[in-house]
Amino acid sequence: MFPQKIAVIGAGPAGMSAAYYLRIKGYPVTVFEKESRAGGMLMNGIPSYRLEKSVIEAEMDVLREMGIEFKYNVEIGKDITIQQLREEGYQAFYVAIGAQGGRLAGVPGEDGEGVITGVEFLRNVNLDEESAKVEGRSVVIGGGNVAIDVARTALRAGSDQVSMIVLETREEMPAAKDEIQEAEEERIQILNSWGPKEILLEKGRVKGVVLKKCISVFDDNHRFRPVYDEEDTMSIECENVFLSIGQSIQWNGLLEGTSVELNPNGTAKADPVTYQTAEPDIFVGGDIYTGPKFAIDAIAAGKEGCVSIHRFVHEGQSLTLARDLRKFVELDKDNLDIEEFDNAKRQIPGKKAGIATKTFRDLRSTFTEEQIRTEAKRCLGCGATIVDENKCIGCGLCTTRCEFDAIHLSRDLPEASKMRSAEDKMKGILPYTLKRAIKIKLNKKK
Repeated sequence: MFPQKIAVIGAGPAGMSAAYYLRIKGYPVTVFEKESRAGGMLMNGIPSYRLEKSVIEAEMDVLREMGIEFKYNVEIGKDITIQQLREEGYQAFYVAIGAQGGRLAGVPGEDGEGVITGVEFLRNVNLDEESAKVEGRSVVIGGGNVAIDVARTALRAGSDQVSMIVLETREEMPAAKDEIQEAEEERIQILNSWGPKEILLEKGRVKGVVLKKCISVFDDNHRFRPVYDEEDTMSIECENVFLSIGQSIQWNGLLEGTSVELNPNGTAKADPVTYQTAEPDIFVGGDIYTGPKFAIDAIAAGKEGCVSIHRFVHEGQSLTLARDLRKFVELDKDNLDIEEFDNAKRQIPGKKAGIATKTFRDLRSTFTEEQIRTEAKRCLGCGATIVDENKCIGCGLCTTRCEFDAIHLSRDLPEASKMRSAEDKMKGILPYTLKRAIKIKLNKKK
């Protein structure tokens, strides 16, 4: 156990990951969350039909059982400052508040009643599915995965008809192909190569959207710079407009009194390996460093943040020595000519009985036995396309190549498997070999 108190600011996937690994190392960890519950965008941004909240709540229970302290409804910078936490004995801070805010389109009428950002809409629904009702026709501005979540959630919340307005062509759409397919299966209309020109209001309430044709989205350097034909327009009648064109970071007063610097897009400046900011005891991770990405990226950042904090609070240790620089070489699986390499696609689970657009529950079922067998025969890469030379796979070869007795292998979960030294390997192999031989002979007789 270590005595140094660590503060994690933000109870999303990055913060929870950092808290988990820090607690495993033996640190007293306190998590400060301005919302009334933990989970971040996993709880407030991802619809339940994608990720049931009971799964997240079970994970939170594990963290509490580990001894991690949670303080809810506490906004750092407003209710208490980082300097005050330092005075209370906290020696390092992991800031991971996520990108909780939405972005506006900058068009006339977006301040009207019935216009809301997609992030805020998803949050409202996740907090109370019964009360967050939508009446009438809805238009979603945006073409990413979050926009599709917003569109599908609007249907489940009661919208009569949902249309998506997407700047990009179908081939350029940032949303995943399976997400697009599922949206179309639910009869969501996707209008490609159109952008919003104006939101029409009547007595302050949304009554429609004027669209303009988008000729191109990116310039020659593939920078986002849409070009429109202002004369080619069309109108869509609707009662609700959801703006899902990006997320923003709401720092508020969190960083006041610190020397942490921000990039033009609002993300925090930090070392790309250690995540340490210009304020030595403040580390960042997740969306506030990378911008909006996948939850698994935030979880990975939390683990790396734990490594940095662990070294930082023990003065004199290098924060960069032997760190994974994450300079990966991506494997192009579509251009492989290797015997027995399996390019099979992932299996698609079936669906339970029920009408998807009438429930927030996850109607995806588990794989059938045949699907499990097919999935198990795929490449051992399990869909991974990254080669990480720094990752230990437990082969033990290093113990035979390095100076005698210089390297020892250990398992994080020793009860989950058995490890034997090379000298004792036959004690494990022989009994297994005999059992297999007997079993094979018995099966042949049947």
